[in-house]
Amino acid sequence: MSDQHHTVEELSQFAQDVVRKAGDMAMEYYGKGRHQVKFDEGLVTETELRLNDFFRGELAGRFPEHQVLTSRQVSESYTHDSTRYLWIFDPLEGVANVQAGIPIWGISMALVENFWPVLGAFYMPVTGDLFFGQAGDRATRNGDTIGVSPQDTINDESLLLIYSRFHQNYRADFPGKIRNLGCTSAHLCYVAMGRAEGAVLYNESYQDLAAARVIIEAAGGQIAKADGSEFYLNEYLDKGRIPEHLIVSSSALVNQIGATLQSVLE
Repeated sequence: MSDQHHTVEELSQFAQDVVRKAGDMAMEYYGKGRHQVKFDEGLVTETELRLNDFFRGELAGRFPEHQVLTSRQVSESYTHDSTRYLWIFDPLEGVANVQAGIPIWGISMALVENFWPVLGAFYMPVTGDLFFGQAGDRATRNGDTIGVSPQDTINDESLLLIYSRFHQNYRADFPGKIRNLGCTSAHLCYVAMGRAEGAVLYNESYQDLAAARVIIEAAGGQIAKADGSEFYLNEYLDKGRIPEHLIVSSSALVNQIGATLQSVLE
């Protein structure tokens, strides 16, 4: 998982340092949106451009031959040189929360090597929480090991995190609490640390899920299709929005959560 010059530890430290620095920069824009505007495009664009420029500068200075995921086609050929590394940087997750001054948002970064996941990081600047996962290893929050809920059944104390238009697609017979916090990666990280038993996702992209996927899997969880079948994120690298409804949870609870969801179209 490393080239001749850099170890996984160096790559991991770089990712964590950069998301923290980017988060500190993003705090300059926190709560600064025009409240009379539902989506302050000017604020979001300025923030994202500045953070993207910062990330590219940091990467060019440390790992200049590595690739960055963009809207352009990325080479999918197998290689042994430094171009086998692909970074996925999302400068602002939970943009509505950023402009409104709600603390649940963050910056995410993932690294894949020949399209196999290496690491994922998600930093929430307001709370100071840094979630990190390394493929085949552990997941952490601020350095402490985390894991998904050990429950083997859902109950009236269970928590399910959902997307904003969930009610347009489902009627839920979930026995516990249902909440939307406005930030997908935060939802997955809260599942990864056992604060929520599961999350339901829709209309996400490869970029949205790349970092949190590594964290949730390192914490012992999984992302599955709503019918319980396997989901492979790499199949959606160049396909825009993912059309599948997804469930994030432990393997013990995925099917139980899915069974509580009834499509409004049925």
